[in-house]
Amino acid sequence: MKIVGCQWNLAWESPLANYARAEELLTPVERADLIVLPEMFSSGFSMNVEKVAEFSPSQSELFLKKISAAKNSAVMGGLVRHQEDGKGTNELIAFDADGGELGRYQKNRTFRYSGESDFYENGTEVRVWTCQGIRVTGFICYDLRFPELFRRAVAKGAELIVVIASWPTVRLDHWITLLRARAIENLAYVVGVNRCGSDPNMEYPGRSIVVDPWGEIAADAGADEGLLECELDLMKLRKWREEFPALRDLEVL
Repeated sequence: MKIVGCQWNLAWESPLANYARAEELLTPVERADLIVLPEMFSSGFSMNVEKVAEFSPSQSELFLKKISAAKNSAVMGGLVRHQEDGKGTNELIAFDADGGELGRYQKNRTFRYSGESDFYENGTEVRVWTCQGIRVTGFICYDLRFPELFRRAVAKGAELIVVIASWPTVRLDHWITLLRARAIENLAYVVGVNRCGSDPNMEYPGRSIVVDPWGEIAADAGADEGLLECELDLMKLRKWREEFPALRDLEVL
């Protein structure tokens, strides 16, 4: 299974600019099974819900479907939806190569430290879906600090964990360490796709990475705009789970 992550300096609250830049960066991709874009990829990590939230089917959803069709690949990315109470939801959505919805996840742990909890409703469910024969789950940024969420996904059969983020440079070491920990403890591939550059509030380091089930970094996109590309060895993952059956001792929280 080939994973392609796309990281760039998100244009602040400017969807059309972000769609254009993502398309440009993805132009050289000739083959992918799953393409992943960052958290709130169309706007950046904005608390201006009235401006950045969309109603479904949204322009951001249509853009993801456009990418899936152009690249004949499943695609996943983060977006914001309006809620009736005036708040938004910070979500991840995935489509297959035919534009069918594979799954949708609402961020369970909104980032209280930044005030996200005041503007976005937290979700309560963990989702797992099948993509190219592998069981996939998705999480968003701050969720990474809560291992119990990941345990729930693995208990539902997740083999590939995708984390999309707007993770700041000031906590880069935490990003790398936690992604590696989630891979080791869950005997899973973990793909972290972060943004780079800056917005009016923070600097972002990029460093989208793929971590294998042993906790080793298999691919690293570095600090600049560009692509993360990696072939996942699913048979090797499944063999390791049989050989080292720690997940059979799992007690789900």
